[in-house]
Amino acid sequence: MMKESTVDVILHPVRMRIIQYLINQKLTAQQLKELLPDIPQASMYRNLKKLVETEVIHIVDEIPNRGTVEKVYSIHNPSKASIGPDDLNKLSRDEHLSLFIKFMANLMGEYERYLSQEHIDLVSDGVTFRQASIYVTEDEHLEFIKELSTAYLKVINNEPKKGRRRRTFATIMIPEQMKEQ
Repeated sequence: MMKESTVDVILHPVRMRIIQYLINQKLTAQQLKELLPDIPQASMYRNLKKLVETEVIHIVDEIPNRGTVEKVYSIHNPSKASIGPDDLNKLSRDEHLSLFIKFMANLMGEYERYLSQEHIDLVSDGVTFRQASIYVTEDEHLEFIKELSTAYLKVINNEPKKGRRRRTFATIMIPEQMKEQ
């Protein structure tokens, strides 16, 4: 049996959802099940096991509970829960396309789950998506990315608490094909 790559482990739809909830949190399988009620229990445990085996997440505590031990999961090293430049540079074109398709499928799943709620209000919920073409030099592009990263860093480490609502934020930048000059 072929070993699953870190990229494949992370981008599995169920595992990606688990990882998203474990960012800045420590949760038990039961707590994750409450947050992700559409994932069957057996699937939850199977995917948690895979994430622990690949060291994407870790067991940070074990709590005795009525004759069993309840494991508490967390992300010790956020870089393990993301795909780094070294891994990306090793991928073929077909693997990059597959990676992008998995990324888009995860986003579509998030949006579908949002739309499946009984009551939605896209405006008050702050739902937004758009596509825009921007013309920038390499220096302007780097400055834009730096500013975007600064804004992102202001909220990425926020922990869940009353009044905070989890929101999925995604960016995609695709340069046009290089033109010969």
